[in-house]
Amino acid sequence: MSTGNGNGNGYDLAPGARNAIRTCLKVAPEERAVIVTDLETLPVAESLAAEVRAVGAPLETFVLEDYGNRPMLALPAAICDALERAQVSIYAAQPQPGELSSRRELTAIVNRRRMRHAHMVYMTPRIKVVDAISTRVRDRAVQAETIRARSRAGSDLRATFDPAVRWLKTSGLITPEKWANLPGGEVLTAPARVDGVYVVDGVLGDYLCARYGDIEKTPLTVWIENSRIADAQCARTEVRDDFLAYTRTEENSDRVGEFAMGTNVAVQSIIGNILQDEKLPGLHLAFGHTYAEHTGASWSCRTHLDVVGRHFDVWFDDDQVMADGKFLI
Repeated sequence: MSTGNGNGNGYDLAPGARNAIRTCLKVAPEERAVIVTDLETLPVAESLAAEVRAVGAPLETFVLEDYGNRPMLALPAAICDALERAQVSIYAAQPQPGELSSRRELTAIVNRRRMRHAHMVYMTPRIKVVDAISTRVRDRAVQAETIRARSRAGSDLRATFDPAVRWLKTSGLITPEKWANLPGGEVLTAPARVDGVYVVDGVLGDYLCARYGDIEKTPLTVWIENSRIADAQCARTEVRDDFLAYTRTEENSDRVGEFAMGTNVAVQSIIGNILQDEKLPGLHLAFGHTYAEHTGASWSCRTHLDVVGRHFDVWFDDDQVMADGKFLI
């Protein structure tokens, strides 16, 4: 289900909603569901709610603006209480500066109660193909001691890994073990060490995605030493300044906490929506939060900023698994 700019205009939302509710989340009539949305994304939430009601499951829907001004730094108590009663939840809202903390409150409840949860943006019928590719990539990645990556724009990275830290697969088939963004299609871990240069000729994450969109024409170049940002340059100084300000929020905000490969072969191009764009076949990073509750990483961070580029070549040890953004496995 593509939400475009969030208002649903020009899109048929019903097929994606049906796929999300019945295939990805597998909502059953005896389960309680919660949808958290905002005014901008309300048409998407309404399409999801209609499908939940068609299944016959009890539903509570919350519009964030009904509980205060945005950005909302803490999750409203009414939403927390509803999540404590539910088995399935969906977050379908546009990100705003500072709201990562409230979203993490939500996912903390999801993790503790082992709920099936989706961050909902876009859905594709090719979910089972994506799951198969994601499984293959994860199974190969687990065995790799070193991963190298290069891109047309000039990225050149080398990463090593701790065997004790888990690789995760988010393909769109949601279980109580790990909530997921939709669309699915990502294999990720918290790396032991990353060195090199990453050229962001796609998008930045969190609220910077909505602020700057696709930055292909004015890419941000990030130099990384021992997993930390050593320098960053961009022709648009405001992009560089906002990136550095975000990644200096706290001690580990500038540390690579996520090393990931997008595996959704139905995603063909960058559209300026981070939850879809990071699923583009290729390699992306995130600075900050390691998803330690799932990866088993020994450190974490309250911030999390993805960076996405295009047209990657990737090697697992000496085996090339991707050429120009196309899988070879």
